[in-house]
Amino acid sequence: MKFSVLVAIVPEESEQAAIDAARDLGAGGITLMNARGISNNAKKTFFGLSYDGSQSVLLMVLEKGLSLQILKAIQAILMPDESDSKGLVFTLPLEHLAGIDTSQVEKFQQHLRETL
Repeated sequence: MKFSVLVAIVPEESEQAAIDAARDLGAGGITLMNARGISNNAKKTFFGLSYDGSQSVLLMVLEKGLSLQILKAIQAILMPDESDSKGLVFTLPLEHLAGIDTSQVEKFQQHLRETL
């Protein structure tokens, strides 16, 4: 079984929707981190300091096929009308893995059986 790491950088207000979409599609554990972004065009200025808003970074270890489904679901949240994206989502191949809960692997295997 091949695994991927899915990284989603979403605005705080979209965090719960992204989590719900991932969980509904079969993601088990999700690691959340708070982040601040700096873009090419600062969005707000407060006493001369630029502020682009707060983001959440979601990290997930997923079965490779499942990661693409979740990526597309989060993309739909970030780009609801195919205009400018409000975040970023991508996957990375995972070569070595230790410590994943065996029940999660069984869940991935069940998902594979259902989709094939």
